[in-house]
Amino acid sequence: MSGIVYLIGAGPGDPGLLSVKAADCLRRAEVVVYDRLADEKILGYAPKGAEYIYVGKASSNHAMKQEDINQLLVDKAKEGKCVVRLKGGDPFVFGRGGEEALLLEENGLSFEIVPGITSAISVPAYAGIPVTHRGVATSFAVITGHEDPTKGASGMRWDKLSTGVDTLVFLMGVANLPHITRELMANGREGDTPAAVIRWGTKPEQNVLLTTVGRAAEDVEKAGLKPPAIFIVGEVVRLREKLRWFDRMETHPFFGKTVLVTRAREQASKLTAALEALGAKCLEVPTIRLADPGDDYRGVDGAISRIEEYDWVIFTSTNGVSRFFGRLNRMKKDARALGGVRIAAIGTATAEELKSHGILVDAMPREFRAEGVVEALRDRVEPGHKILIPRAQEAREILPEKLRELGVETDVVPVYRTVAAEADGEALRKKLAGGEIDYVTFTSSSTVTNLLELIGDAGALRGASVACIGPVTAETCRKRGIEPDIVAKEYTIPGLVASMKGFLMEV
Repeated sequence: MSGIVYLIGAGPGDPGLLSVKAADCLRRAEVVVYDRLADEKILGYAPKGAEYIYVGKASSNHAMKQEDINQLLVDKAKEGKCVVRLKGGDPFVFGRGGEEALLLEENGLSFEIVPGITSAISVPAYAGIPVTHRGVATSFAVITGHEDPTKGASGMRWDKLSTGVDTLVFLMGVANLPHITRELMANGREGDTPAAVIRWGTKPEQNVLLTTVGRAAEDVEKAGLKPPAIFIVGEVVRLREKLRWFDRMETHPFFGKTVLVTRAREQASKLTAALEALGAKCLEVPTIRLADPGDDYRGVDGAISRIEEYDWVIFTSTNGVSRFFGRLNRMKKDARALGGVRIAAIGTATAEELKSHGILVDAMPREFRAEGVVEALRDRVEPGHKILIPRAQEAREILPEKLRELGVETDVVPVYRTVAAEADGEALRKKLAGGEIDYVTFTSSSTVTNLLELIGDAGALRGASVACIGPVTAETCRKRGIEPDIVAKEYTIPGLVASMKGFLMEV
């Protein structure tokens, strides 16, 4: 039985611009054939067990010839596989998707085209340059920048193109800029026509060079701009001054900054999303992962079986909540089992997680740490009361110790443990040493400990600003020879991001 090939446009670079249909196709993929413009987040939609084949093509450096890529798609489809061919931009805008589809058709194989957002429109838009604008430009053309200037006759009608279209967008044309600009001016385009070269458009690395047709080649050489980049020509370039948004510091203060996110992978998205909304490039290198507790849940299962004995249940993290309710559900119980128990949460995020399970908290401290919980409960508990704390296996002992000092019977049951995650420590050390990381974020003491085990030396962090979610994590940093630059005033992810933003504004 023959398979099917989805020829998918991955868009210009920002993974948020991937279409819903493209994501759905990727989720079904058994084979993913991708080029160098495919973001890791986009690849992440495909199943972990899929076969990934890199066929990236950079300027004058091809991992695989186009003819071989075409045949590869045919071969994999003949194996009965669901194949996704992931291409930057749109498959039919200088993506050679037509060639791939024709060979599939010749072999009687099924295929579908899933259009992508082309860089010809989206990259200028992210730079604040509309390809058309009322009263400025009523037409635009998308042109390949790869035409060989040494061949005998040009396939382009330069005499018509140069002045016949308001806005010209050359894709992949950086290497040929001297030839392109020379032909434009020779055929009537004025040398002082506004132009822009945009590298890595729509991504946090976006770099915009404003120039003119006459100066473009020289300016690009001086700036050292390399592919991938587009070259746009026309009066619309002047609009960038007012329409600039993506790289505007007032709205995206972290633009051009790289932030290391060390949270567990299942938790990283919230912090990453908040920072990316402010323009940051986030490098997710989880230093911890969540695992089952060492006693295989016997402690928490036993506590749940006699939950009516407890006066209070204290939750100290969102992970504790989700893991506890996971065990509750496995024992064929739900939130009603907690009907006679009062609930305390260490902070707003934990309280929100409880709310998602149908529980409104009875107590929450002003200061989101163990000491704050004790203060919040000091006048609400009395000797003889019984408290349950479902938490991480390796958490601080200060909360149960202080509660016991109040004469309260306290049972601590682990519902998960944090263990070191696998990561490439050498690659991370190189990025830190090369100044490629501007901020390092720590959201728990375990992220500090495990990152140092990964990179081996606190000195590797000297070139980056260190941000901690609260004083406990900050103290762990200091004990390990790291002086934090930022300590969140509110011990939550939004609080951490707000403190980082404040620090950036002051620097």
